[in-house]
Amino acid sequence: MQRERPNPVGTSLPSHITREDQAHILSEALPFMQRYDGQTVVVKYGGHAMGDQTLSRQFARDIVQLKLSGINPIVVHGGGPQIGRMLERLKIESSFEDGLRVTDKATMEVVEMILAGSINKQVVADIQHEGGRAIGISGKDGNLLLARRITRTKRDPDSHIERVVDLGFVGDPETVNPEILHTIAASSAIPVIAPIGTSVEGDTYNVNADTFAGAIAVATRAKRLLLLTDVEGVLDKDKKLIRELSLADARRFMTDGTASGGMIPKIETCVSVVENGVEGAVILDGRVPHIVLLELFTPHGVGTRISRGERD
Repeated sequence: MQRERPNPVGTSLPSHITREDQAHILSEALPFMQRYDGQTVVVKYGGHAMGDQTLSRQFARDIVQLKLSGINPIVVHGGGPQIGRMLERLKIESSFEDGLRVTDKATMEVVEMILAGSINKQVVADIQHEGGRAIGISGKDGNLLLARRITRTKRDPDSHIERVVDLGFVGDPETVNPEILHTIAASSAIPVIAPIGTSVEGDTYNVNADTFAGAIAVATRAKRLLLLTDVEGVLDKDKKLIRELSLADARRFMTDGTASGGMIPKIETCVSVVENGVEGAVILDGRVPHIVLLELFTPHGVGTRISRGERD
């Protein structure tokens, strides 16, 4: 009698996929699984895919598959749309400067409630529904991430006079203490982190999720940083996807207008992490099913990779 092998993530391939197809898929994926075996991959999970139940479950399934493949995944999630909707419901006005949310005290309370509360626990629940074990924390737990208050300067296009923009309780990573992540990984669980930090004075700060994920990637010596967003990747001025960017080109895109708004902190993060030892950082379209597996386990790569060398 033929034995059925249990599927640890509860999925099956479509009926039109033959055994030969399955063997070909595995033969292509196995070398990449070996490349990442025992390595840390930090995934920033964000965008509107978080609000789509099907995509959320597929993402959780992919993260569980990474863990089963011998990879150490760390998930840092955003939650901008959910925060925006709650602020509207509470009639709290909100604005952005260069892709960063200006955060006063009232806004900070909502940000922490949504990020460290409902969203964090939903991501944990999704991963556990797909057969994994996950532990939800924020940057405040175990002093994982200490932040410092930041300000930005902005030049008036007419007068060319620079002014200081007060972003309120918005912080940049200052120190990362990854011990709690090592403890979670040693327990065979997957860390799911809300991008909330604390200062040495005890204040709570809203940290851009891309920047937060980058700091975690550097501190854990990750092999890859994956930033999931709502576009294909970095687009040129003709709106075509750029698959590979050097550090020099990435910097130029931030100053010549090719990149703008929320893409700027993403590219800044990618440049910073590569300069600090991460092999590659990739900006991906989180709306594509199984985008994480496609990037890591196929020979073609997807999205835009920023690195020191050619895509391998």
